[in-house]
Amino acid sequence: MKTIAFTDIDGIEVGNAQDLEAATGCTVILCREGAVGGVDVRGGAPGTRETDLLRPENLVDKVHGILLSGGSAFGLDAASGVMKYLEEKGVGFDVQVAKVPIVCGAVLFDLIIGDPNIRPDFNMGYEACVDATDVKCPSGNIGAGMGATVGKLLGPERAMKGGLGSHGIQVGDLKVAALVAVNCLGDVVDPDTGQILAGLLDEHGRDPIGTEDILLKGHIDGINSFNGNTTIGVIATNASLTKAGANKVASMAHNGCGRTIRPSHTLLDGDTIFTMATGEVKGDVNMVGMLASMVMERAIIDGIESAKSLYGFKSYR
Repeated sequence: MKTIAFTDIDGIEVGNAQDLEAATGCTVILCREGAVGGVDVRGGAPGTRETDLLRPENLVDKVHGILLSGGSAFGLDAASGVMKYLEEKGVGFDVQVAKVPIVCGAVLFDLIIGDPNIRPDFNMGYEACVDATDVKCPSGNIGAGMGATVGKLLGPERAMKGGLGSHGIQVGDLKVAALVAVNCLGDVVDPDTGQILAGLLDEHGRDPIGTEDILLKGHIDGINSFNGNTTIGVIATNASLTKAGANKVASMAHNGCGRTIRPSHTLLDGDTIFTMATGEVKGDVNMVGMLASMVMERAIIDGIESAKSLYGFKSYR
């Protein structure tokens, strides 16, 4: 077993666009030849696009792009830019009179940082596609991770900076990798040590105090559900999967969230994970799902360790 980059999976490209001043951005994951898609939405406040299409009983089984975006529901507009870019490249589902790019997406809430009136839009989605490449996958304050924050149970003034992270594993010919924008209500914890890497700070804004501990003690006066959360990501693999298998892999990948984000999948998060399977090698769903959980866990930690302080939000670094 060896570590690989997210873009080491043939046919997968990643691009980012962001606005530093507004503290928001978007990330696109492209597969021009199409990848079998799946999704699992666990959070109670999701903002998504084309997720119904990925149900096993529905017609289209391949996606050409996935958008991860800031801007809350406004950020879904960036998917139109992705559609336009792929259409110009002749990529899409052939309906005879046109090729329709299948672009799924999910958004996170980052309006509490930077300028809330500027959100990812058509132009930013298109720009992220222009930036897309298969040779790099940067982490931290970039793309959908630009405005990400964590530990917001008691308000933004006691939260820390989140970010975009990735990690991949290769076992034999099988490759599985995760890309994730970490923007959760809870804390991010190193599952090996139990150490809180980033999360809810004490009243002096110095040390993490543990979101779960605050909830257990019932000290939740002043909680504001509009502080905004949601962790969104993608599992990419070169395995050959059915659409049902791809959905199961997305489901198993959420185990990585559960081990590193505490608590995860709350009513105030919209946690969503997609799967893209390029079908180059034979893959067992159980094996791929297990690896998906492992890489998601490390990608979340990478997103925290790579993030830099911004607009007064302290970072792990």
